[in-house]
This record gives sequence, C-alpha cells and structure tokens, in this order.
Amino acid sequence: MNTNGNTYTIIYSTIVVVLVAAILAFAAMALKPKQEANVKAEAIREMLTATKGYEMESLGKMGNDDILAEYSNNIKKALVVNAEGQVIDSLSISKHEIYTESDLKEQNNLIKSGKTSSLRLPVFIFNKGGKEVTVIPCYGAGLWGPIWGYLAFDDDFKTFAGAYFDHESETPGLGAKIKDDPDFRAQFEGKSADFGVTKIFSIVKGGAPKDQENAIDAITGATMTSRGLDAAINKWLAAYKPYFIKAQENARALAQVADTLDSCNSDNTIIAAASAASAK
Repeated sequence: MNTNGNTYTIIYSTIVVVLVAAILAFAAMALKPKQEANVKAEAIREMLTATKGYEMESLGKMGNDDILAEYSNNIKKALVVNAEGQVIDSLSISKHEIYTESDLKEQNNLIKSGKTSSLRLPVFIFNKGGKEVTVIPCYGAGLWGPIWGYLAFDDDFKTFAGAYFDHESETPGLGAKIKDDPDFRAQFEGKSADFGVTKIFSIVKGGAPKDQENAIDAITGATMTSRGLDAAINKWLAAYKPYFIKAQENARALAQVADTLDSCNSDNTIIAAASAASAK
C-alpha cells in the first residue's frame, strides 16, 4: 500500500481513533467504581459536616472506608418521603445508600417541573450527643454552574443545627465562599425555618434584620450566587414542608405526653408522701 496515499492516511487515522476511543472507554469503565466511591464519600463528608459533629478539614484527611464507617456509626435512619411528607421507603444503612449530586439534580428537575407526584426526597437522621439531627439536601443554580448542600435541623424540626454547601464553578473569593467561608455557614446555626410563611428562609443582600430568625446575611460581592442559594434552599424547604410540619406536630405531641407523665409521677410522689405522713 502506498503510505503516501490518501487511502493509507484514512485507514491509519481510523485505526488510531478507534484504538484511542477503546482505551479511553476501558479506562472510564475501570475507574468508574472508584469515582462513584469518591462521590459518595464526599457527599457523606458534607452531611457529617452539616451536623456540626465534625469539621470538613478532619474529614478530608480520612479515606473512603473510614468515612463510610463514620456514617454507619452516626446515622440512625435514612428515609425517603414523598410530596405529602409521607415516608414511602428507606435507604439501606448497611449498603451506605445515599443521594449524590446526580440524584439531587433529578429530584430538582422534578420540583422545578411541578411533577411532585414522582418526588422521592431523602431524609437522613443522625445521632449527635444523644439527640437526633435531621439532614436534608438542597440543589440549584449558582452563577456559573450547579450549587448544592445539606441543611441540618435540631429535634424541633425548625432550628438549624448547621449547614454545608458546595459548588461546581463559583468565583473564588466570592461565590465560592458558600463552601470556603465557615463564617457564612455558621450564620445558619440557631436560625429557624419558618414553614408558616411563603418565604421560608432568606439570604438577604445588605444584611438580614437582627430580629429576623429565618434570615442571614448574603455574601458581599456574590449577589447572583447568594440569590441562587436562597432560591435553592427555599425551593427544597417548600418540597419538604409537609414532612417537617408533620414532624413538628409529632414532636409537640410527644412533648405533651412527656409533660403529662412527669405531672402524673409528681402527683404520685405527693400522694405517696401524704400517705406516709398520715400513717405516722
């Protein structure tokens, strides 16, 4: 064959392209399990950080196996709820089933499209110092790409225990502060989600009013990222609203039962003391 001819060039180029494509496809398939493991471990790091039981710096030094072990040791249950706030499924703790970024994107598309009948929203309940901390995700659009994160709630199902956020390509030193600035995330601690109003939570440009419990300050110079995060948080909190309303009602009912039992125990103590005094 004439190596200087067009036919040879076409055949040679085709063989090279096919070989390179095959090598890349094989490499992608070989690396896929490790990539998926890294994505899962990173999502768990973010959830654990949101609970304020850990710091991301220390978790970042741990390998994937150790992260999975920490998840197993701290998770109490992982649920899946629908748009009505009903528990419809559970996620396997032993298999470390969680929702990663791609899963959150799928649910976000359903929320945006109004196809709420197909929603399958994850709820992660962790043990923290003998109390339950409920963690839910959020997902939305930042300035340059997707942003996502996790919101952690105390056992009253309205007060934030903590939060953690991540992004794909926000501006370093500005929008990227949703992830990089611990002071921004710390603003969530002790604040509340108000499920009784249309705007459940606010990230306020120019500073939130000091007496507003469901608002924090936006990031200076990162207006679009702050707006995107504000929209993502409110959109997902609205989707979870039925679940949180029911959880709050159940918490109040349990508190009333506990108060009644305490009152009965107190009355019984008084009666017993009176009886003992009479016997004397």
